[in-house]
Amino acid sequence: MNLDLGDLDAFVAVARAKSFRDAARATGRSASAVSEAVRRLEEQLGVRLLHRTTRSVAPTEAGARLLDRLVPALGEVAAAVDVVNGFRDRPAGTLRLNVPVSAARLVLPDIIPAFLAAYPEIQLEVVAEDAFIDVLAAGCDAGIRYDERLEQDMIAVPIGPRIQRFATAAAPAYLDRRGRPEHPRDLLQHACMRGRFSSGQMITWEFERDGEVVRVDPAGPLLVSAGAAVDLAVDAAIAGVGVIHLFEDWLRPHLDSGALEPVLEPWWQSFSGPFLYYPGRRLVPAPLRAFIDFVRSSAKR
Repeated sequence: MNLDLGDLDAFVAVARAKSFRDAARATGRSASAVSEAVRRLEEQLGVRLLHRTTRSVAPTEAGARLLDRLVPALGEVAAAVDVVNGFRDRPAGTLRLNVPVSAARLVLPDIIPAFLAAYPEIQLEVVAEDAFIDVLAAGCDAGIRYDERLEQDMIAVPIGPRIQRFATAAAPAYLDRRGRPEHPRDLLQHACMRGRFSSGQMITWEFERDGEVVRVDPAGPLLVSAGAAVDLAVDAAIAGVGVIHLFEDWLRPHLDSGALEPVLEPWWQSFSGPFLYYPGRRLVPAPLRAFIDFVRSSAKR
């Protein structure tokens, strides 16, 4: 049976995205072309691979089994073809990264412009989200995460600042009105901007001083999802709504301008910086290898 790799790739894209339209967007094809590719594949195989309704698309049992085998197989095909890149003067192709919103905002801006200037034939695609996902299943080459969220079979390369801190702050007018906390537990009496992970778990505020760790779950008038909605909480804090607890680098411009005033600074907790991670069980695509080498060389400067 002579199956078209493009048709197989279209099926994988639709099964992952659970949508023909989103799959088309991800593959750079039209929705009708993707739909026709899947229809052609089903016709050749003689079995339905996807359940289709007006609201959803999901793999059938046969489709799910095919998907499980296809994802690693297509990955190996891509890696094999990428070997040719080694004979080029400069690496070329697409590099897909899955990163948390904080990394997209605080880590990548210092790296990406110089990297793209050094490798003009590489196209970089960045997916920013805070849910922990399987980077391969999501069609990405690598991801950025903190060490507590790294899988054991991944290779990790330090990227960005090696030490970061969480900062706590509020607008001076708010602190004049409500008082300045002297201990983390004082925050329980304040209006605080809270965050919640995509899993639904609330983000606990953690502080540390002289070996003493204090965790608090304060209440407040505003709750945002971790990631893209955080800027709303920052704006609310600047407007005097309450206290915010976030990456120091995220708040630093507002701390330097005076729009926000540091709170409980001796208690600000430090933590290790993020890592670029990728699977160790497959060939490393040339664009990713170039990025890894660039990150490592940048760290030595």
